[in-house]
Amino acid sequence: MVRAAASLMILAAMCPAQTRTLPRLRVSDNGRFLVQENGRPFFWLADTAWELFHRLNREEAVRYLDTRARQGYNVVQAVALAELDGLTDPNPYGALPLTGRDPATPATTPGADPGRPGQYDYWDHVDFIIDAANARGIYVALLPAWGRWVKDEPLFTPEKAEIYGKWLGNRYKSKGIIWVLGGDRTGEGFEAIWRAMARGIALGVAGREDYGALLMTYHPVGGAKSSAWFHNDAWLSFNMQQNGHGLPGARESFRHIAEDYARTPVKPVLDGEPLYEDHPLAFRAAELGYSFDAHVRQYAYWDVFSGAFGHTYGNHAVWQMHAPGRRPVNGPLMYWHQALERPGAAQMRHLKALMESRPFLSRVPDQPLVRQPLSGADHIAATRGDGYVFVYSAQGRPIELNPLPFARARAWWFNPRSGAAEPAGEHDTSKPLAMKCPSEGFGSDWVLVLDDAARNFPPPGAAGR
Repeated sequence: MVRAAASLMILAAMCPAQTRTLPRLRVSDNGRFLVQENGRPFFWLADTAWELFHRLNREEAVRYLDTRARQGYNVVQAVALAELDGLTDPNPYGALPLTGRDPATPATTPGADPGRPGQYDYWDHVDFIIDAANARGIYVALLPAWGRWVKDEPLFTPEKAEIYGKWLGNRYKSKGIIWVLGGDRTGEGFEAIWRAMARGIALGVAGREDYGALLMTYHPVGGAKSSAWFHNDAWLSFNMQQNGHGLPGARESFRHIAEDYARTPVKPVLDGEPLYEDHPLAFRAAELGYSFDAHVRQYAYWDVFSGAFGHTYGNHAVWQMHAPGRRPVNGPLMYWHQALERPGAAQMRHLKALMESRPFLSRVPDQPLVRQPLSGADHIAATRGDGYVFVYSAQGRPIELNPLPFARARAWWFNPRSGAAEPAGEHDTSKPLAMKCPSEGFGSDWVLVLDDAARNFPPPGAAGR
C-alpha cells in the first residue's frame, strides 16, 4: 500500500493537472460538416481508444495523448463504462466506476488527490484524462457506456439512463466533449433507454432538453451499419457508421457513407469505426492475414471523398490497450505502446492536411466526374469544392474524368503515404481528361488534385505542414 501511494505521488508530480477550454463545436450551416463556434471548419481526425479510461494510468495516458497530438489527431473515442469487464476489473488505481453496479450511483469519494489512494476515484481519473486531452487540443468523444451494458448484461432502465446521463452531462458540461451513445450494439429494441440517456445528458449540460447546446451521435453495431435508425431524433447531431473490419474492397464502405449523405433531413456523416490497422482481416487471420497501412488509407480516403466530414482511425492493439498480463482480444500483434507509431497512424494526418488546404465547406462528393469508377479495391472516388477536384485512385489505376466545372486546371499528385505533392502540369479540362498515376499496384494509392488555374492555391496539403 505504501508503494502504491508513493507511485501515485510520483505520477502526480510528473503529470500536473492541466486545463484548457476548447472552442464549442456545432454542425455547419449547410448541415454537412462540423465547425467551431466562430464558423472555422473542423476536420474530425479521431483515434479509437475505447479502454483509455479503464486500463491506462496517468503516465501512460499522457504518453498516449502526447503521441496522438503530435500525429495530428484532434479527437479520441473512449468509453466510461468499458467493454472489457469495466464494472468488475478495477482501473490501475483499484477503482471501479459504479457503486453496486448501479449506474444511478457512480462511485465517487471526497477529494481528488492522486497521492492519496482513498481520494482518487474512478471519475477523478476520467477527469484527469479528459483535461489532459483538452490541454493538447484533443476533444473526447465520450461513450457513457458500452452497448454491452444495455443489451447483453443490462444495467439500465430508462429512468436510470436519464439519471446517469444527467450526472455525466453536468460533470463534463464545460469540457471539450462530443457525446457518443451506443457502443457496438443495435439500438433497435432499446430506443427508450438511449433516448432517456440523451435527454439526461442535455439536462446536465444545458439545464433543459436543449440538444443545440451539445453534439451527440450513436456508435452502432459493426458490419456496415449506421446510427440512422435515430436519424430523425433531435439529439442525433450527425450519423456515425461502423463499417467494420472486413476487406476494404469487399466492404465498399463508400457506398454506405453515400447512403447516409443522401438522407433527409441533411446531417453530417462519419465512419466511426472502420478497419483497424493490424487487425485480422474479416476476423480470419489464418486465411487472410492482418490489415496494414494501405488498407486503412483506402477506408479513410474513400469515406471522406464520399461525403464524410472526417475520419476515425484505429489500431487493434491500441483500442484494447493490450499490455503484458492482459488477455488479448482477437490476437493483437504487439502491445499498445508499440502500436502507437504504426505507419497508418502517422499517415492519417496527410488526409487532414489535404482537406484543410482547400475551401472546406463547399466540398461535395462527385462520382459522376469519374468515367471508370471501378469496383472493390480498385475503386476511384472523386470529390470537389470551390475551385478544385480531388480524385483518389486506391491502387494507382489510371484516372479518366469527364469535363470539370472549370476549363483549365493546374494538376498535382498528392501522396497519401508521405503527404508530398508533385506538380503535374496544366491541362484543358473542358473535355474528358486521362491521367496516369506515378505508380500502380496495391499500396500505390494516389490523389489527383486539379485546381482551377485561375485560383492561386498553395500545394495540396500545405495548410497542415
